[in-house]
Parts: sequence; structure tokens; C-alpha cells
Amino acid sequence: MRIAVIDGQGGGIGRHIVERLRQELPDHIEILGLGTNAMATAAMLKAGANDGATGENAMVQNLPEVDIIAGSVAILMAHSMLGELTPAMAEAVGRAKAKKILIPLNRSRIEIVGAKSDPLPHQVLGLVRRIKELVEEERHV
Repeated sequence: MRIAVIDGQGGGIGRHIVERLRQELPDHIEILGLGTNAMATAAMLKAGANDGATGENAMVQNLPEVDIIAGSVAILMAHSMLGELTPAMAEAVGRAKAKKILIPLNRSRIEIVGAKSDPLPHQVLGLVRRIKELVEEERHV
């Protein structure tokens, strides 16, 4: 199973996600850190991603090959992350057949009615919990 974690700007959210996934999932699960910039990619690699790549082409080429995509809801919206997320990146996320497990941060000007506004660490725990469930389901298939 391959999991892509997408982040931009300083990579803080992606770093938290990768750290928690690495703690909770078996070592054979591959985590790919995809950053909108080199700093975000480096943060995810430092947190334990198996591999990392940066930029639009990296996302377009790698997202069709992963099973799960994790990040904030902003990865669905072109021009989010202060303009770092390009339309092609957003399209690559949307077109990917992978399951998308997203954190509903309101910084992206998207409000998801019914979603809790928990602190980021709690949202990351929920995201990791759901991915762990999906990994367990895959093992039993």
C-alpha cells in the first residue's frame, strides 16, 4: 500500500501526518511526501516519509499510483496554500482513484458544515485513525 501525503508552505501539517502515520502503521507501508515546494517535501522526508518529490509534475505523475491521499481539504482547491497549489495539482488529486482522507482546515476558505473545528493535532489523529482502518481492511481482503 502506498500513501501520498500532500502539503505546501512550511510543510508543518504534512510533517505531523507523516510522523503519526510512521508511528501507527507497519514499516512495509510506503509513505510518499509530495510538497508544493522543497521546504514542505523536506519536512515530510525528515518526519519519516520513504520518498519525496516536489511540484506539479511530481503530483501529476505519482498520484495515479497511490492508494490513499492525505492532507488538508485545501489540496482540492486550485490556488490554495497562498497560491502554491496549482490547478494541475488540484486536478491530479481529484482525478486520482485513491481514497482521499482530508483534514477540514478552514484556512482554505472552505467551510465544511458538520465538520468539527478541533485543534490540528486532534484532526491529524482522526486522519491517521481512518487510514489505519483502511490499511487493516486491505490486509483482511
